[in-house]
Amino acid sequence: MILISGGAGFIGSNFVHHLIRKTSDSVVNIDALTYAGNLRNLADLDEANRHVFLHGDIRDAQLLRDTLTRYRPKAIINFAAESHVDRSIAGPQDFVHTNVLGTFQLLSAAKDYWTALNNQERDQFRFIHISTDEVYGTLHVNDAPFTERHAYSPNSPYAATKAASDHLVRSYFHTYGFPAITTNCSNNYGARQFPEKLIPLCINNALTGKSIPIYGDGNQIRDWLYVDDHCAAIQATLEQGTPGEVYNIGGWNEKTNLEVVSAVCGILDNQKPRVDGRSYADQITFVRDRPGHDRRYAIDASKIEREIGWRPAETFDTGIRKTVQWYLDNQAWVADVTSGAYRQWINKQYADN
Repeated sequence: MILISGGAGFIGSNFVHHLIRKTSDSVVNIDALTYAGNLRNLADLDEANRHVFLHGDIRDAQLLRDTLTRYRPKAIINFAAESHVDRSIAGPQDFVHTNVLGTFQLLSAAKDYWTALNNQERDQFRFIHISTDEVYGTLHVNDAPFTERHAYSPNSPYAATKAASDHLVRSYFHTYGFPAITTNCSNNYGARQFPEKLIPLCINNALTGKSIPIYGDGNQIRDWLYVDDHCAAIQATLEQGTPGEVYNIGGWNEKTNLEVVSAVCGILDNQKPRVDGRSYADQITFVRDRPGHDRRYAIDASKIEREIGWRPAETFDTGIRKTVQWYLDNQAWVADVTSGAYRQWINKQYADN
């Protein structure tokens, strides 16, 4: 049994599917079902008796202790987080509560559970903390990519709370010998991503005839990681990673935001052409830049390849085509998650641009 926190969100739900598909492990999945957590992400697992869903918050210490006692997992993988930079700028309090206090409560319960295991179970137990490259700050165009030795320099409330949670995880290994591992990933994309993020927002706005907003000049650079590749990297880290270590997970795909959006528009032009024959790229609109917008992130994923043997299977070209096709094939999912509060937030976010 593996305990997943935040397993109804984007990366977490993809990892739950990955475990059910690729391994014989059972999963107990705790998620608070905030706006980005969606039970539709798990709907096709209803018949899988290896998946148990619990609606709950990782800040609930009693829930965590009861769940650990009942299900006795051999590993915990922590995906639970508030994860959108724009939302952290508008309201950082939720990010502090979930990303810092939530991680603390999960660590505390997990350490107590691990301490009470027998020697063999303690040796086999792992705690994997899923973090982000944003904790490292920003890079200039000619700087070397982030390695695991790069100093933390978070520039947004989101990044700062993830950095704080990373430090907590590190401290539990060094203070208590707790077998924790941290992974810092680059920008994920793929199926089931909530459409506040660049790629699904671009797809949804293109198909609904709305403007496709790009911050500033669109030349901010990100390393893009296909979510299925990320899931494979996490599984490999769970099985082969060394406690106390940090592993950077990246796609070796640096692209500007404008390049990404242009690629999506080109695929849509081919797969679902506009009725007027024009390109979806005509809908691109440049809007006022995000406050404190980091210029470039880039991940050096050499360590995880060298020590664990993982390297991404997808190129950006193959991954983005699969991603666009998934959204075209799952318009009912998109309609469900883009209603209500989501629409209100999008209208507010871009109202003055």
